[in-house]
Amino acid sequence: MTALGSVAAGHPLTAEAAAEALRAGGNAFDAALAAMCAACIAEPVLASLGGGGFLLARPAGSAPELFDFFAQTPRRHRPEQELDFYPILADFGDATQEFHIGQGSIATPGAIAGLVAIHREHCRLPLDVIVAPACRLARNGVIVNRVQRDIAEIVAPILHASPAALALYADPDQPDRLAPIGARVRNPQLAEALERIAREGAGPFYHGDLGARLVRDCAEHGGHLSAADLAGYRVERRVPLVHPYRGAHLYTNPPPSQGGFLLGVTLGLLATVDPARLGRGSPAHLHALALAQELTQRLRRTQPGAQAEPFSAPLSELTPSIMDAYRKLMEGAATFSRGTTQISVADRDGNLASVTLSNGEGAGYVLPGTGIMLNNMLGEEDINPHGFHRWPTNRRISSMMAPSLLALAEGGWVVTGSSGSNRIRSAILQVVSNLIDFGLDLEAAVASPRMHYEDGVLNLEPPITAETIAALGMHWPGLKVWNRGSVFFGGAHSVAVAPDGSTHGAGDPRRGGVALQVD
Repeated sequence: MTALGSVAAGHPLTAEAAAEALRAGGNAFDAALAAMCAACIAEPVLASLGGGGFLLARPAGSAPELFDFFAQTPRRHRPEQELDFYPILADFGDATQEFHIGQGSIATPGAIAGLVAIHREHCRLPLDVIVAPACRLARNGVIVNRVQRDIAEIVAPILHASPAALALYADPDQPDRLAPIGARVRNPQLAEALERIAREGAGPFYHGDLGARLVRDCAEHGGHLSAADLAGYRVERRVPLVHPYRGAHLYTNPPPSQGGFLLGVTLGLLATVDPARLGRGSPAHLHALALAQELTQRLRRTQPGAQAEPFSAPLSELTPSIMDAYRKLMEGAATFSRGTTQISVADRDGNLASVTLSNGEGAGYVLPGTGIMLNNMLGEEDINPHGFHRWPTNRRISSMMAPSLLALAEGGWVVTGSSGSNRIRSAILQVVSNLIDFGLDLEAAVASPRMHYEDGVLNLEPPITAETIAALGMHWPGLKVWNRGSVFFGGAHSVAVAPDGSTHGAGDPRRGGVALQVD
């Protein structure tokens, strides 16, 4: 008997919600939406209906298409002195990162609009059936596991920002503290909100009473959002970028988001060398990966027009002299002696779905009566490269998220993507390279140690030999070796589809990932 499909996600209950949709007769898109809703309860720090995201969809027999339901900047700037906007420090253990929260950090959310639009376009099941597993989880509760507790600790200042925020993750026995491992956390108001969406669609949030309450709170407590921001929000459908790499083709998130473009730049540079010849995990291999990332970061900061309209051209249309110069720098490599979750689904009919969902880290504000924490997209330095409060009005925010589909030269597909802020593109890069250059199976390609270069620091996951550390240190003085694998390096939950249509998945262990084959 042919399996119904496979799913990979960041929590067993997220994956099981997708499996339940497949067993009910749904397709990959039903399953992806069921998982997306469940993630808001099982992975509450990483996913929320108050955020946004992207779906890269390939309906069976059709070309891939991108649903952009990411956050939008407000239509007006409120004076800075009126804003509820302040910094917190997220502690990853071996590294820290500053984020800004408060109602002044909230951008127009798109997750609810995306849920309804994708359902209307591609799903088989009624929406109430799709949200049912998530509603059940919200009412019955989810047992906190180690990964979710660790992630909550990283952003503890946000969860302590307001009583309503803390209530989403509070210890039932000591409600002034975060829930420990083994505690059961419930969010019955979110169940009611999901059921209302299933009955009434997105209207109450974008045009009705829920949106009106959000707008009123923002007006009274230092936020930007207006009724016009909500009423004017639209889900955008886009043609994916396609990047060739050693006979394979990677479909990924197009502009205005940056992640897919930058991923293509890095792949193009890495193709200049032969990673397989360098030896996986060797100093030369890691140096090549680091150099490709460093040059991509340099290009990101120097590309003309990037501030006004980042990366509006495909990779092939970059000024040839620019790419030639960077490729020449890359050739020398061969001689060397934040809150996001990923859902990947493939069904037996050939439908493929890659969803990356983010709430930023959360603004610390919960829409009363809904259990929905709003995003802090306007407070993320990663997507405000030119400074806070300087964003263009009424513009889709550029994101590093890059849900992707890899079409293999020998036939078959890989559904992938990652969480992890600026580490998203380096995580996907290394999964793709592990598959194509080194022929690793999916599980090994996802689980293998990673590295990430950014702002002068080369971060390395263990295990790594002392000799390799010493060799890399000669070229990368900002070397940092982590004590263990970490959520810092992303969560590339992926599903592979063989040429015969059979499927299997791999959850990323860094973020508690799990894969299910659904029979």
